[in-house]
Order: sequence, then C-alpha cells, then structure tokens
Amino acid sequence: MARFYALSIETTLFGTPCLRRRWGRIGFGGQSKVHHFDSETDAVMLFLVLLRWKRARGYRITRGLCQ
Repeated sequence: MARFYALSIETTLFGTPCLRRRWGRIGFGGQSKVHHFDSETDAVMLFLVLLRWKRARGYRITRGLCQ
C-alpha cells in the first residue's frame, strides 16, 4: 500500500512556529496534526526526531510535492 508522510514547519497568524504533520494513503486526503511551539528551535528538534523515525521505517525524502 502506497503511503505518504509530510512534515512542514510553518508560522501561525500570531507569529508562533508550528509543526504540521500529514499522513495517509496516496490519492486520499489523509489525516493531519499540528504541534504549536514557543520557539522555532523546539519545532526543528521535533521535526528532526520524526524525520529520523520515518526514514528508519522506510519512508523516503521527496521534494516538490507541496500543496
């Protein structure tokens, strides 16, 4: 089954950083979760931890598939 997992660090309307996670089957809407942080450093740390976990499970990094 083909799946996707997307991570992005964004800024909210109030200027605080957040980490957006999206996952699901390719071709479907999937699910999402947003984590809010006080500093961008904390968001980057969680981003790197999740990236390491997903790469260990076989997910590959692709570019240019942003929506």
